[in-house]
Amino acid sequence: MTAPMPVRPPEPPTAGVAHATVQKAPEQRPPTRLLAPLRETGKLFSLAGTVSREVFRRPFQMREFIEQFWFVASVTILPAALVSIPFGAVIALQVGSLTQQLGAQSFTGGASVLAVIQQASPIIVALLISGAAGSAICADLGSRKIREELDAMEVMGVSPVQRLVVPRVLATMLVAVLLNGLVSVVGTLGGYFFNVILQHGTPGAYLASFSALAQLPDLYISEVKALIFGFIAGIVAAYRGLNPRGGPKGVGDAVNQSVVITFMLLFFVNMILTAIYLQIVPAKGS
Repeated sequence: MTAPMPVRPPEPPTAGVAHATVQKAPEQRPPTRLLAPLRETGKLFSLAGTVSREVFRRPFQMREFIEQFWFVASVTILPAALVSIPFGAVIALQVGSLTQQLGAQSFTGGASVLAVIQQASPIIVALLISGAAGSAICADLGSRKIREELDAMEVMGVSPVQRLVVPRVLATMLVAVLLNGLVSVVGTLGGYFFNVILQHGTPGAYLASFSALAQLPDLYISEVKALIFGFIAGIVAAYRGLNPRGGPKGVGDAVNQSVVITFMLLFFVNMILTAIYLQIVPAKGS
């Protein structure tokens, strides 16, 4: 006789019973296109912080710095001097015409010189450095990137930022500060010539109004602006050069983008610095 097979208890009927399945709603993620500008801005600030730290790292690339300084200076000195003459002339003519209408022609010299030193000179320097030197820096770094030279440097333990970016940024900053003095002098002389010759102003009144309205902090803020603008131009050019997209065509697009981005940042930062300066430093005679 065989042992009886164990009887399994009957399973409960499942027909007609709907199993409730809980489905988790997909997470709502913001579109990537909306986050792209914030991500790029964060990377730009990260590069600026890295460059600021790498400045104090040894060994300092002195030869690269001197070569880049000479290159930036050679491509910006003559255009800056030529551009500053019409800028100073336009400001002097416009301010002179306005002061004549107001009956304050004796203050033409001081007003035009302050406009040249505080506003026109740093902007001219920054635009020329960004357009001439910044585009060249961006193209050089971008071509190195697509040829995988920067990746090879990282494999060998060499930091591309410390080796290539830091000397270029420092060179743009130093050239901007020195070039700002040249543009201020040439622009002031151009404004003096056009005001005295074309508008029949008095040389003594031009110089007297300048000494009556101008003060030493006006020159300080001009140099500070030039220093900051040179840093911005170098950082933006280096960032776009280190991150090209789409091969050789992407390098050309990166150059155009670096110039446009630098221009927008320069005018925005200039507005902030001017507002802070006018709040901190009182006008002479006030």
